[in-house]
Amino acid sequence: MSAASMTDRRPAAAGGAPRPLLRLAFAAPLSVVAGLLLVSAYPALAWWPTAFPAVALALVTLIGRRFWSAVLVGFLFGAAFFSVNLLFTARYLGPVPWLALSVLEALLTAALAVPIALAYRWLPRIAPGAAGRLVVLPALVAALWTLREQVVGSWPYGGFPWGRIGVSQVNGPFAEVASWVGMSGLSFLVVLVCAAVIEVVRFRPTRERGRGRRLVAVAPAIAVLVLGAVPQFPTAEAGSMRVGAVQGNGPAGYFDQRARGAVLDAQLAASSPLLGQDMDVLLWPEGGVDSDPTANTSTDAVLRELSRRVDAPLLISAVTARGSELFNSSLVWTADGQVGATYDKRHPVPFGEYVPDRAFWEPFAPDLIGLIGREYTPGTASPVADVNGVGVGLAICFDVIYDDVVWDGANDGAEVYMFQTNNADFRGTDENLQQLAFAQMRAIETGRAVVNLSTVGTSQVIAPDGSTLDALPIDTAGHMLTDVPLRTGLTPAVIIGPAVKLVLGWGSLAGLMVAGVVVLLRRRGTTKTPPPEGDGV
Repeated sequence: MSAASMTDRRPAAAGGAPRPLLRLAFAAPLSVVAGLLLVSAYPALAWWPTAFPAVALALVTLIGRRFWSAVLVGFLFGAAFFSVNLLFTARYLGPVPWLALSVLEALLTAALAVPIALAYRWLPRIAPGAAGRLVVLPALVAALWTLREQVVGSWPYGGFPWGRIGVSQVNGPFAEVASWVGMSGLSFLVVLVCAAVIEVVRFRPTRERGRGRRLVAVAPAIAVLVLGAVPQFPTAEAGSMRVGAVQGNGPAGYFDQRARGAVLDAQLAASSPLLGQDMDVLLWPEGGVDSDPTANTSTDAVLRELSRRVDAPLLISAVTARGSELFNSSLVWTADGQVGATYDKRHPVPFGEYVPDRAFWEPFAPDLIGLIGREYTPGTASPVADVNGVGVGLAICFDVIYDDVVWDGANDGAEVYMFQTNNADFRGTDENLQQLAFAQMRAIETGRAVVNLSTVGTSQVIAPDGSTLDALPIDTAGHMLTDVPLRTGLTPAVIIGPAVKLVLGWGSLAGLMVAGVVVLLRRRGTTKTPPPEGDGV
């Protein structure tokens, strides 16, 4: 696409709404290309630079669009991206859950493409100058894109914040920015650069403003250089913790054939090389104990004996029952039994770990809904465990993709994070690597080391700068024994992260509404008939 073809031929301020930059016949397939290109920015390919042309293409297809054509190109972009990015959901349950989730995310993307299209229609008409076109418009578009990520990540049933633009940059030169503004802030900045470049190409100023345009045109390049040069916010060193982490590779999948206690036995077998080793804690993954140790005396005795033999507390995960409610829990176990508070997973996966509105949804897919026999209750406890005086931040599986769990952990005194997960249902897919990318970004965002441990892999010990300290490959039983750094102090991302999301979300809506009101008032002003000349009576 040439620069000339992307340049506005009719000044927006001259009257009338801007024409679409691309005919729908071109915009529709390009939106599909944009969605597929964006997939490549995430693991397993993890080509972080492709996020930039993908976002730019997605935005170009929306410029000048009216309501229904914006919905169409937004849906095609979302369907192309999510249907491939979320393909792992079809691994065991088949195409119905995958299609349902992909279509839902695509519909939300379609609905929230409309505000972006409106920003492209309204802003050039009320702020046609260089500042409006090259600064205000890209900022509003980027904020509205971030709003879309927030909505998709919070609604319905708690949302599913998978595929955020910020996560795609975990291996790139801009990842450190997340320690200052969080993942939503990083998403905003990436889209801002893309939107600004588009406007630099499109904008045709008057001759008097040509010099200003040339000066502002270098702003995206300067922004990229600045973002690449921003260092990670430093947190304070606080010693280290020797962590044993065991990946049992047991039959932990939903449909795996197994005898009672088989996962526990696999974890015990993989832990045996650590007996007699010096460590501060022994970490097991989500579901590493396949019976409730708070109710099963035999399991309790096994865990007590293991803690005695390794001479360290265990940090385990199991399904626990309290009354009629079930919880996916993290617990600290010692030779004397459980100590400290229990952390229960805050964000059980809808239609995976519980069925919201079961009576409504069951008639649509009774066989699939019937498979989900357990109903996990969301937890409310602080996501921090005290392990011999060290604050350990916790997240269970998909908890890691939700900001509130990680930020609350840092605020409540976490000096290191230990994420427990079970990827057995997604063997042979990219799900474990995509989740690992979240764990790496959480390390950078909070300035704390992360031990990300899976039942079947891939497991890693991640340094506070996001680099890998130790690792276990997928589908392999094994252990890690690693000196993990401890850190204290809060990054700006943790302190201002909620405010950043609030400003970008509600602020973008407020900005768009103000633009709409100004356009409406100007339109009414131009349609009024001027009074007749003369004295009148």
